Amino acid sequence: MEGSEVYMFQEQDLELRKFVAPEIITGQDARLLVVRYITHFTSRKPFFVTDENVRMQVWCQEIIDNIEEVVDELIIFDSVTPNPKDTEAMLGAELFLANGCDLIIAVGGGSPMDCAKCISIVTTNGGHILDYEGVDQINLPGPPLICIPSTSGTAADVSQFAIINDTHNKIKKAIISKKVVPDLALIDPVPLMTMDKYLTACTGMDALTHAIEAYVSNAHSSMTDIHALEGIRYVVNNIQDVVDHNRTIENFYKMMIGSTEAGLAFSNASLGAVHAMAHSLGGLLNLAHGECNSILLQHVIDVNYDAASERYDQIAKVMGIDIDENINIGGSNKEKLIERISQLRESVGIPTLVQVENMDDKIRGSLIKATLTDPCMLTNPKELSFDEVGEIFDRIIKKK
Repeated sequence: MEGSEVYMFQEQDLELRKFVAPEIITGQDARLLVVRYITHFTSRKPFFVTDENVRMQVWCQEIIDNIEEVVDELIIFDSVTPNPKDTEAMLGAELFLANGCDLIIAVGGGSPMDCAKCISIVTTNGGHILDYEGVDQINLPGPPLICIPSTSGTAADVSQFAIINDTHNKIKKAIISKKVVPDLALIDPVPLMTMDKYLTACTGMDALTHAIEAYVSNAHSSMTDIHALEGIRYVVNNIQDVVDHNRTIENFYKMMIGSTEAGLAFSNASLGAVHAMAHSLGGLLNLAHGECNSILLQHVIDVNYDAASERYDQIAKVMGIDIDENINIGGSNKEKLIERISQLRESVGIPTLVQVENMDDKIRGSLIKATLTDPCMLTNPKELSFDEVGEIFDRIIKKK
């Protein structure tokens, strides 16, 4: 790519920005380096956070067996569910403290890694995990945290975000702080090989959404732009292979790198309305996060486009779309990008609509209010109204 296609300078780039990231090791069998780092951290009683499905995988048991050879005791917490709950984080923190653990190892998708971050917060800072909702509300860093992802989508292993479900109010809460950035991310394509095709599709589209929202975020920077565009390129060029017919270690490695690039971008530029709405849907209706993002993405682009047309056009170019340079607001460029996003979603088997059991004015209102108060809305390129958010929900929600 030419340099002008990689980065578009704007005056806001001269504003102060920070960039945070963990130590990252990528490559086949990177997960097995966990033993070396346990030794570096002088841990004798690590706390292993995962879910029941991941724990059953051969590659995960190999990690557990290797760890148990070098520590006094390994405490395993595998009670994490999809869309992790505040109650699970509190139970995990209680178990960590009761056993005198000294390090946390999170293995799995976004749910175990987010739950592990929340466990880390409470073990050091006390109180309830929901006390730390929002930006920079954590006083003290937690114990060392090592993350080993098993999906190519959430990038919780490199981000300063933790998402936890407030079970009382049925809403996902975002905790954002550099104090939840993992100390180490061991990013290995081997665990990805055990994902089913639909999970591969949903997490891959989640990574694409991360990269797109980071690139149009009003908190973007030159550093996040580079990672966002590379994330888009890797995902778009490889997602159909890993979902459909060419599920090789090499292609999963490329998806893993795409997810990591997107994660570094959104961790530092934040996200936007797609994620705010997906958090609302996932919290209230317990729906899969990646699926919600995939379905919402094209509709949010439709509403946002005029507020960041040049940036969306740059995204379209990276996706291989022929852009008309004379059209900057609305028109064919927007339609081409939306069509490409829709085609990509459909090609990997993700539906057009979110189907729910119940939907009435009260639930609809709760979804909109939760969206508008989500921290991700602060960096959306356009300030959306109550009615605009409601109209998007109306487009994508179907009652069963």
